[in-house]
Amino acid sequence: MPQLLLGPILRHVDATGATVWVEVDSPGSVTVDVTLPDGSTVRGGDRTLSLHGHHFALVVVDGLPTGRSLPYTVSVDDVGVWPLVGSSWPASWISTPAPDDELRLAFGSCRRAGDDGEESTALVGVDALSALARRMVDEPETPRPDLLLFVGDQVYADDPNPGIVDRLRERNEGRPEGAREVRDEIGDFEEYTWLYHETWGPEAVRWLLSTVPTCMLLDDHDLRDDWNTSDVWRRQVSERPWWEDRVKGAFASYWIYQHLGNLSPKDLAQDRLWRVLRDIEDDTERDAVLDEFAATADADPASARWSFSRDLGATRLVAIDSRCARRLDPDDRHITDAQEWEWVRAQALGVDREEPVQHLLLATTLPAFLLHGIHHAETFDAAVADGRWGARAAAWGEKLRQAADLEHWAAFHRSFVELVTLLGEVGRREQPPASVLLLSGDVHCSYTAQVHVPGVDAGRTAIHQLVMSPFRNPLERGMKVANRILDRAPVRGFIRGLALLAGVREPDVRWDVEHGPWFDNGVMTVVLDPDGPAGVEVDHAGRSQGLPRLRRTLTRSLRAV
Repeated sequence: MPQLLLGPILRHVDATGATVWVEVDSPGSVTVDVTLPDGSTVRGGDRTLSLHGHHFALVVVDGLPTGRSLPYTVSVDDVGVWPLVGSSWPASWISTPAPDDELRLAFGSCRRAGDDGEESTALVGVDALSALARRMVDEPETPRPDLLLFVGDQVYADDPNPGIVDRLRERNEGRPEGAREVRDEIGDFEEYTWLYHETWGPEAVRWLLSTVPTCMLLDDHDLRDDWNTSDVWRRQVSERPWWEDRVKGAFASYWIYQHLGNLSPKDLAQDRLWRVLRDIEDDTERDAVLDEFAATADADPASARWSFSRDLGATRLVAIDSRCARRLDPDDRHITDAQEWEWVRAQALGVDREEPVQHLLLATTLPAFLLHGIHHAETFDAAVADGRWGARAAAWGEKLRQAADLEHWAAFHRSFVELVTLLGEVGRREQPPASVLLLSGDVHCSYTAQVHVPGVDAGRTAIHQLVMSPFRNPLERGMKVANRILDRAPVRGFIRGLALLAGVREPDVRWDVEHGPWFDNGVMTVVLDPDGPAGVEVDHAGRSQGLPRLRRTLTRSLRAV
């Protein structure tokens, strides 16, 4: 009897079709049956793809009616595997958008895995995704998200939960001493699968992901804290004997578990690696090809693009890889390489679209517009670490950069300037979007900030940085206090003065933090009118009557003024 190990996870959905991702326990034929309003069925199906002893399918279903919510089931070799027998959760459905529909996109980052029991809640708080699932079931009158965007750190390879640490220690017993250095961290593809099963396996989250389309970006904890923070870090970690296996496991698992589902059916059919692997019959050869791809993606970032773009009616989402594609040369530090940035610019400017967009969403795991004190600390530290004050100060700056995670857009100042320039280009177009929203996570707090770019008419185009983190991994009290102190006017003024002394020259841009920062687990939703302004809703997670619940913290319009 075939079993569904993970999923179904609803990924790309458009007006007439969808892709559904699953992992099953053995090779087989996976089918997805969608029930139409007249009772007939549309079926999509595909054979599984076996990788490192695991079996996956990404099923494309086409020919669906537009603007309808349609229940679906999943079978393996004609045996029903979803919905699960005895489940108390409702049927999963696929909702195809209509052209004039309002779009509700929920997002966030940084989520510790596990169920939502008392013990887990005591450690990391209530899971915002579990609370979102509960709201969708218990409050059907409340509008639900049309898309869920994960902006990084959905798995913690470098700091897994205690249950997985126990498994790792058992598996690593007897290995060479060099490998045992990281015996409490994820080391290869097999161990990465444990993380994904843990994070997407709980019942509430599994149901949520089966019925809300998802798109995903990678960040440092997908591989290791501070990943690609600097050339010094890169040289240090690349010398470790365990690094090669970690890299192969990280990129290979990210490709199959997260990245493939970001692609439209058209892009999926054109994906070279997907086509090559499906044509290989020998499992060992297939695994070797995937591992070679993963190793090359790390050594030569230009060989793989993790950024992606989706057109969502009148909205364009551009998801930017701000981690893998970095240039780390101290004399030419950029958060993306030149090829990647040209692609980002083209997507943001809509050179491939005949009609202008109403809303442009730039998703980047790392906020571009930070709380001001942190921004100035990062620009100052980056200048010092890159040698502005000599070698001894540079060594100190590098230690601080790694210890305090000073590695956002501000620390890649050339890229920060390029982003501000791009925002100006977008906002000064003949038909600019009504809003440009930067969606980010990573920093374990949430806030909204309005951005003012010279030459952009705020009455036509509203530019905002929106940050939501964590879904479930709150800061310790000391870090919360440090964040608040750094953003006090005298402190941030002093740090800004140090940055000026180090030679930092800021571009002509201003941003004002309007709401927050908040430090609780939560989820943020942007509400996008195809003919009007954008809005934002902020919800934070708690418990009520023993169940995870969301409470509304903020509702506001992002109308241009």
